[in-house]
Amino acid sequence: MNIAEFKHKFIASKNYEPTDMNELLDFARQVYLRGEITIAEYRDIARELEKAGACKPDFNNEYIEL
Repeated sequence: MNIAEFKHKFIASKNYEPTDMNELLDFARQVYLRGEITIAEYRDIARELEKAGACKPDFNNEYIEL
């Protein structure tokens, strides 16, 4: 599955266009966790989305006290 096909899957599921590549990456994670795509498909989609500008959230500083 390529990014264009995956984007159509997103639109069919959510009934709106994704606002950015990060939203598609989040959706890819969700459909993988629900078992709708394989780990290989998830890795391929994630790799392509990251090449297109998506980035995973940075949780390293989430628990730092101020």
